[in-house]
Amino acid sequence: MRFFAALLMSLLVSLQTNSLIAEPMNHAHWDSLLKKHVKSIDGGSATALDYSGFARDTGRFKSYQDQLSRVTQTEFDQWSKDNQLAFLINAYNAFTVALILTKYPGLDSIKDLGSFFSSPWKKKFIKLLGQTRSLDDIEHKLIRGSRRYNDPRIHFAVNCASIGCPALRAEAYMGDRIDSQLQDQTRQFLSDTSRNRSENGQLEVSSIFKWYREDFEKGWLGFDSLEDFFVAYKSELGMADEQLSDLQAGKIDIEFLDYDWRLNDVR
Repeated sequence: MRFFAALLMSLLVSLQTNSLIAEPMNHAHWDSLLKKHVKSIDGGSATALDYSGFARDTGRFKSYQDQLSRVTQTEFDQWSKDNQLAFLINAYNAFTVALILTKYPGLDSIKDLGSFFSSPWKKKFIKLLGQTRSLDDIEHKLIRGSRRYNDPRIHFAVNCASIGCPALRAEAYMGDRIDSQLQDQTRQFLSDTSRNRSENGQLEVSSIFKWYREDFEKGWLGFDSLEDFFVAYKSELGMADEQLSDLQAGKIDIEFLDYDWRLNDVR
């Protein structure tokens, strides 16, 4: 009996330990910072960030970055896919803000942090999952390149600190709500007529769809073509029903708008 009691106790301790290890990261600090410093503009279709406010909250912001950096690959691997994706999107957005703050207010665009030979997105300054990484590493290797998440809507969630980008969401991404958050981000972005619109018998859309067209044509979420994706969001794009068959038949031109790289600062 003592043997079985000891074995049972050992199993309970093991289960409790695994439960603690598998607990996803709490993003409360990032959530509160975003709620405080992200400002809604253009009727809610876009946002701007109060970088000065973020700079004043540097202690809390640094604490959150340290929290991200303490997560080990082993811990991360035990989380659900939704919690992993929320973590990676939040990390990308947080470290983008951190990069801007290294030179703020002395810059007009994130591109000012690079040069002809060096992209700001390739700077290795992020301590994440046991390695020093770049923003490109997070987006293109950990998210897009992992073949694990397979969701084109991530392009409306990662924010490049520019006016042309989809809005920086005024809350942290959470694993238990990420599907609805990504759906809302997508609808908000496609409804923003400064970035996407149906006009004069053609579609004028963000250059995001040109740069990452392949992600909308891989069958992710059931989309095999860019046209299929636009049909699914016809209401947000302001498309009439009679345009849909023409779009799917390739009879509607798709034009890609110039990207506005100016900093998404509160003005």
